[in-house]
Parts: sequence; C-alpha cells; structure tokens
Amino acid sequence: MSSSPVLEIEDLHVEIRRGGQAMPILRGVDLCVPQRSVHGLVGESGGGKTMVGKTILDVLPTGARITRGALRFAGRDLLAMRARERRDLLGRSIAGILQNPMTALNPVMRIESQMTDMLRWRLGCLRREARRRALEMLAEVQIRDPERVLRLYPHELSGGMCQRVAIAVAFSGQPELIVADEPTTALDVTVQFQILRLIRRLQERFKTTVLFISHDLGVVAKLCDFVSVMHAGRILEAAAVRQIFAHPQHPYTAALFAATPRYDRPRAALRPVPTELHTQLWEAARRYDAGQSDAKRPDA
Repeated sequence: MSSSPVLEIEDLHVEIRRGGQAMPILRGVDLCVPQRSVHGLVGESGGGKTMVGKTILDVLPTGARITRGALRFAGRDLLAMRARERRDLLGRSIAGILQNPMTALNPVMRIESQMTDMLRWRLGCLRREARRRALEMLAEVQIRDPERVLRLYPHELSGGMCQRVAIAVAFSGQPELIVADEPTTALDVTVQFQILRLIRRLQERFKTTVLFISHDLGVVAKLCDFVSVMHAGRILEAAAVRQIFAHPQHPYTAALFAATPRYDRPRAALRPVPTELHTQLWEAARRYDAGQSDAKRPDA
C-alpha cells in the first residue's frame, strides 16, 4: 500500500453563523489520508466528522464558511480553485456515499437515468456504453437482475438496495477518493455487514482511497487501515488501526473503547465517557476559541 497522501487537510477552520453570531465547528483540523487506504474518522455525534466530509465535497450548509486552512487533493489546493474547476474535479475524481440511501438518489428519476447521465458526464462515453457500464456496476454490488433494477425508481427498492445503487454510482466513475459519511447507519445489522464488505472489496479492486466517517468503533476496526479520533471539531489522535486499538494514547480514545460493547465480553459493564473528561475537552475547545478571537483583535 502506498503511503503517499491523496488528501491533506491542514489547520482547517469552519464556522457557522446563527443569530448573527459565529459558532466554531472545526477547530484547526489536520488530516492526512494515504493513497489507496480506508481512513476512518470517528467520534461522538456533533464532533465535526460530517462537517469535514461536507467541506471536502463542497456541500457546506447555509451559513457555514471556511475561515482558514488548506485542503489539498493530490497536491492541489481545493480551496484555491475556481468554482467550476473544483466542481469538475469533485464530479470526476472525488465522489461521496451519503448516510441515508433513501434520500441520496433522485426520487423522480429511474435508476438507469441517474446512473447513465452521471457516467456520460464523468467518463464522456455514449449512452449505450454508459448503460453497459451501469449494468456491470450493479452486478459488482451484487444486485440481482440489474436490467430490472435499472427500470425502477428509488422508492421501489429497499434501503439496502438503494445503498448498493449509491455505492455503484460512487465507484462507477473510478474516482481517486470517496467520502463515505456513515453509509450503514440507516440499515439493519445484517445489511450493514454486507455493505461494509462490499465497500472494502470495491476499494481494493479499484484501488480507491476512502475516507470513512463513522461513530461505530467496531465498524472502523473491521474496515479501516487508519483512524483519526475527533471531538469538538479537533483531531485528538491519529494512527494505524491496529496501533490505536492496541495502545490508545489519548484518554478520550481509551474512554470510547471502554464505552463500546464487546461481543467477547458480554457480561462486562459498559463505562460511559467520564463527565470530567468531557468537561476538560470542551474547556480546552473554549480556550482555543478564545485564543483565536484574541489573535484576530487589532491590538493583539
């Protein structure tokens, strides 16, 4: 596996304005995703994981803005690009798999139109070739009778089937990077396992880099090569999966492991993340925000 990074994020700051006030969301995020790897981004809800993914995909919500930082893809700074140039790169070289498969697809378009239109734009192929490629990718994600599925609308498919279609769409253009934002959260446990195995198989086959956003440490342990732990918009720890699970360095990482159910220890009591640790981490985040505000003052 090559260790050269396909994605580098440096000192990324994102804030969102609510009621005339700016609220920090990402606080100096640094992230390095090696080429042809699966890199997990984990942490509690509200920690900023999804906002990192939205920043990469250029789909920040209304009121959110990047205030500082660099976001380099294959050595090129996405934030310094013109809007059209970045849009073309995102469509062809960077793709996304969203959390809710039922809303990720256009409800008023048949699956065939959604897949072939995207392939014609990404790969510049004719409609017949795009349809052939769509059938191949539906077979790749283990959908039975791809011809029939192409004729259907998303509401005629189950959640698991919709997610398989969304994965086929993401991988069909053979992008260099896929941002997968909790793609199994809305699915039942059995389907989750199938989808995770599918993502890993396609990632290895197409030699794609995947940034996998999740709150489930068990999923990350099975799927990812590297992992970064987030809390309050900051990366607290990053390492290879085996290293971080065997020897967590940050108290928050260790606390997350202690709070995770273990199938091999069914009678072990779960220990929630200590309130004192949460308080310390949020106090550190507030001190960081105060320091940033002081640095912006003209007399600082």
